[in-house]
Amino acid sequence: MSGANLRHRFADLNLLSLSVRLGNFTGETLYWGVMEPQWWRNYLHIHTFFEVCYAFCGRGTFRMLDTLYEVHAGEVFVAKPGEPHEIISSSDDPLGIYYWSYTLVPSRDRRPDGGEIDVLLDEFAQSTSWVSRRAGEMETTLKLITEEIARKQPAYRRAIEGLVAKLFLDTARAVLDTAGISDAAGELRARSSGEMAVRSIVRYLRDNYARPLSMRDVAAQINLSERHISRLFTKVMGVSVMDYLTGLRLETAAQMLLDPHFSVKEIAQATGYPDVHYFTTVFRRRMGLTPGAYRRQRGTRFVEGPRATG
Repeated sequence: MSGANLRHRFADLNLLSLSVRLGNFTGETLYWGVMEPQWWRNYLHIHTFFEVCYAFCGRGTFRMLDTLYEVHAGEVFVAKPGEPHEIISSSDDPLGIYYWSYTLVPSRDRRPDGGEIDVLLDEFAQSTSWVSRRAGEMETTLKLITEEIARKQPAYRRAIEGLVAKLFLDTARAVLDTAGISDAAGELRARSSGEMAVRSIVRYLRDNYARPLSMRDVAAQINLSERHISRLFTKVMGVSVMDYLTGLRLETAAQMLLDPHFSVKEIAQATGYPDVHYFTTVFRRRMGLTPGAYRRQRGTRFVEGPRATG
């Protein structure tokens, strides 16, 4: 099977529902595809999930948060939840890409053995890097995944799950400076006491967002006063503790809405909102749509309507 013909089988992954456990996160795949080399453009839009592209040939432009990045063959570029982005292929050296998307939700049954994986994925979710040449052997992994789905040898699904886990981790590794992540304890010691306290708060919120929380609960865990925590967190993170918690809950809810197996009531309860009506009100206020309408749109919203190009 030729390279181009094999690439087309990459989209067969859409026939599988894949879920992988990575530390204390669960990754659920949403869609897979290939854009062969040609001129194309996907207009400015926002997802509630992670979308990753790997360029196997050509060049183009990746617009992220109003900044333009040149992208070339062998590079990986990432859009995280809530980040407006678009891709424009070059007309004289058209861009060809593999692309895939997934949710990455903190698990409610937090286990103590997350270690480096949790640190890696926490940093990835908060990173401000979107394009990387450090794609390593990502194309090899993509080809192996495609071969597995095309040939369907015995235990192919298990093999694909292992390769997908590697793909998720390699994506995070590519966009981060991983020098300090392999020694998470050392990295934390190198930070200021204020940053360490805020990091502890963030981890506590991620571990406990599914249950009712107050500033008193947070203060008791960090052993600092509510007033001091409030000032410190806002200074470091730019938002209040409760605003951050709300954003975390709604981001998690938005990703869970992409899974039709969860009802809106189940999602509300899983993200700290025992009253589904209040959850709907908060969600609509923040996202601009009710949970049901958001689910129907599959978590994607165009920022500008597609325009005709000359």
